[in-house]
Amino acid sequence: MDLFEYMRETRKEKEAPLAARLRPSCLEEVVGQQHIIGKDKLLYRAIKADKISSLIFYGPPGTGKTTLAKVIAQTTSAEFVQINATVAGKKDMEEVVQKSKELQGMYGKKTILFIDEIHRFNKGQQDYLLPFVEDGTLTLIGATTENPYFEVNQALISRSVIFELKPLEKEEIKELIKRAVYNKEKGLGSYEAVIEEEALEFLADLSGGDARHALNAVELGILTTPRAEDGKIHLSLQVATECIQKRVVNYDKKGDNHYDTISAFIKSMRGSDPDAALFYLAKMLYAGESITFIARRIMICASEDVGNADPMALQVAVAAAQAVERIGMPEAQIILAQAVTYVATAPKSNAALGIFEAMEEVRRSGNMKVPAHLQDAHYKGAKNLGRGTGYKYAHDYKNHYVKQQYLPYELNGKEFYRPDGNGYEAKIKAHMKKIKEEAEGDC
Repeated sequence: MDLFEYMRETRKEKEAPLAARLRPSCLEEVVGQQHIIGKDKLLYRAIKADKISSLIFYGPPGTGKTTLAKVIAQTTSAEFVQINATVAGKKDMEEVVQKSKELQGMYGKKTILFIDEIHRFNKGQQDYLLPFVEDGTLTLIGATTENPYFEVNQALISRSVIFELKPLEKEEIKELIKRAVYNKEKGLGSYEAVIEEEALEFLADLSGGDARHALNAVELGILTTPRAEDGKIHLSLQVATECIQKRVVNYDKKGDNHYDTISAFIKSMRGSDPDAALFYLAKMLYAGESITFIARRIMICASEDVGNADPMALQVAVAAAQAVERIGMPEAQIILAQAVTYVATAPKSNAALGIFEAMEEVRRSGNMKVPAHLQDAHYKGAKNLGRGTGYKYAHDYKNHYVKQQYLPYELNGKEFYRPDGNGYEAKIKAHMKKIKEEAEGDC
């Protein structure tokens, strides 16, 4: 490194965002994630022993993925190289591989390649890494906010240990905020700032477990707030409110947060919990989810989980889907809320899922013939073939019902629709029992 590069790196370090400057240099300084870096945990032991295998750190923003990689960089004897998948290409990886081979061949030194946002690499770029991870040329550490089982090459997954990082707890965020405000070496302690307890609680609560979000707010507050008469910068609740106006919602419309939220939304409606259903609806709307996507899920739930226990549920859901397309936001949120609460509080039945049992029966034995008396008889010569002969017209009988074979004979007595007696299906069940008991004819 020449003098100019040294000065550039030094200036870059001093001017780096607070969240970057406050990163710990050893495991003991790391806040949170004790489920993977506690002293009895695998990752802690591996880092301390400098025996790192290929790893993938997966979790929401601001939970310490890059921090853990930096700690490994500080403690390992291996060469540590970092690239970001948003800007790096195959040429960058080729250079890393070539340098790694040289270090391994000349000095027996290993290379750890840290790829931030590894999910941004396409399949071809990920495939390129595979043989070098396989033969030990590289030890890979990937960081991703997306579920790696969806976004990372399965071959790389099988050769890596996956560690899921969780959003930081409120008390852990508070500890980091205090470091940021009062630590003079890495934090902003030299500014002689103080943070009020209300502001501390507010920032820790609204950060949503994202340390970076909280630290950015602290930095903005300290750097933009004038000193008071006592010569100190006071981070009050008002200042904190201005610096972190909107809570971060972990919701990527293509990631697993999306799937987790919509799953919870559906299960809350199915479980007859309108409060939870409205909460997840609000989370999706807040994050900008498509209102037509939400409406489609409500329609599906209205049939799958309510069905004929309340036939109006599907009508409400369909009407809501049509209305939100015509009206749009913000009024659409009220319409969706009406549909959600109706479906959530409606009596439940999944008897319509009998269609899947019927589909499986068709797949298994779909060549069974339609009974002759049900076959089409509206063409010349049909009677000569026995088509339609013996059919009983239901409206000619009591209760408009007559016993006769409708299913293929091989499936006689088979049931696919089984109303369980909940809601309106109680009437359906009673009606079907009555007409069958009073029926004429013979199957």
